[in-house]
Amino acid sequence: MIPQDFLYPEFEVVRNPVKCINCRICERECANEVHRYDAHTKSMVSDDAQCVNCHRCVALCPTHALKIVQSDHTFRENANWSGQTIKEVYKQAGSGGVLLSSMGNPKDLPVYWDKILLNASQVTNPSIDPLREPMETKTFLGKKNIVIERDAQGRLVNNLPPQLELSTPLVFSAMSYGSISYNAHASLARAAKTLGIFYNTGEGGLHEDFYPYGTNTIVQVASGRFGVHKDYLEAGAAIEIKMGQGAKPGIGGHLPGAKIVGDISKTRMIPMGTDAISPAPHHDIYSIEDLRQLVFSLKEATDYRKPIIVKIAAVHNAAAIASGIARSGADIIAIDGFRGGTGAAPTRIRDNVGIPIELALASVDQRLREEGIRNNVSLLVAGSIRSSADVVKAIALGADACYLGTATALALGCHLCRSCQTGRCNWGIATQRPDLVKRLNPDVGYQRLVNLITAWTHEIKEIMGGMGINSIEALRGNRLMLRGIDLNEKELSILGIKYAGE
Repeated sequence: MIPQDFLYPEFEVVRNPVKCINCRICERECANEVHRYDAHTKSMVSDDAQCVNCHRCVALCPTHALKIVQSDHTFRENANWSGQTIKEVYKQAGSGGVLLSSMGNPKDLPVYWDKILLNASQVTNPSIDPLREPMETKTFLGKKNIVIERDAQGRLVNNLPPQLELSTPLVFSAMSYGSISYNAHASLARAAKTLGIFYNTGEGGLHEDFYPYGTNTIVQVASGRFGVHKDYLEAGAAIEIKMGQGAKPGIGGHLPGAKIVGDISKTRMIPMGTDAISPAPHHDIYSIEDLRQLVFSLKEATDYRKPIIVKIAAVHNAAAIASGIARSGADIIAIDGFRGGTGAAPTRIRDNVGIPIELALASVDQRLREEGIRNNVSLLVAGSIRSSADVVKAIALGADACYLGTATALALGCHLCRSCQTGRCNWGIATQRPDLVKRLNPDVGYQRLVNLITAWTHEIKEIMGGMGINSIEALRGNRLMLRGIDLNEKELSILGIKYAGE
């Protein structure tokens, strides 16, 4: 036997024999085959080694007889070689393969949102009651570098380039059809339309059933060009060129052939069972000039009626890259931080490459302001936006709006078990197995997404009201309303904020 065969399971299934009634619901519901009925002992037994801690069995057990606990089995204490590191070496020694992970960087690294505090108004700048006074959350994404014009009657002339109009500064982030299920996409599309916001197709094309939601859809063009054709480009309200992704900066994508089935094959325009591999670079883009060519090619293809987004990963030179993009003709820059979620990424890259979105956003906003080109583009940020407070802080740091990915998956029922890459999502989100997909009811999923965004919007209004601010536009880039805590001078300098108490 090889060392990895001796690894103790990471999780343990704890079953209360008094409460368990052998209903076998856990057995039927577990896609990982953790539970089974033992006819000899007339009881349920568990294979802990297969458990990913998705909580499906716990949630559906009618007698609450189950719980999943972290194993307390440990390796000999070693500050340098943690148990997780040792297990990963064993796995690679046994397989010779690249370690894959999903759903964002879980390392104990600084979360700057939690080190930024919001200011509140008191006497001289009174607060605003959002229940009784107007509070504007409407946001427009696109170029604003125009000269104000008026007609002969003195009325403003709308000479803005194409804009995305959001009822609230939130957008559902890119999750491709294939990496997530049909029902998940249906939930996102319906919710975006109801809410007056947008959802992003990701790099998997757009299923023909969702074309009616095109006015609330951002279509993505990635290096693999999967599902990209003229009708697809025409269907969306905006087009996003994906140059990078926060969970895996500098590399491409890979959807296993096992997920390229049925309508996914048709939508992506590749044969069934074929791995969908997106190369790391766009093979026609090796400079800002090349990127500009694609930006204008897409504008030409759609008669200059749609804003073009360029998505980049948050890396150390993101500000310089954004400066070039702002001059390339793009209308919006999307920046994705290193804690961004994904269906699958090499573990080493997910956990070690990229920088926090807070630092990247502040750097980009400051650079564009210093160069006098901030109004050339809008900034859309992503990478672990976890609450309405994070949204307010992001906008005060310079964002125009925020992408939500993991938060929307959680709203749909995700339990962050981080096993998306297996295709056995017990909640019907990151899977293509028909028996699992049907577990996500799109009517329920849609309503939960509407509830989430409605709640966050109410909270955004409350927070802004407490700050004495009545519009997103007045909040954008207003770093005077932010203060840092437990931050050093360099971090405060990059963020462009003062220490709490100053």
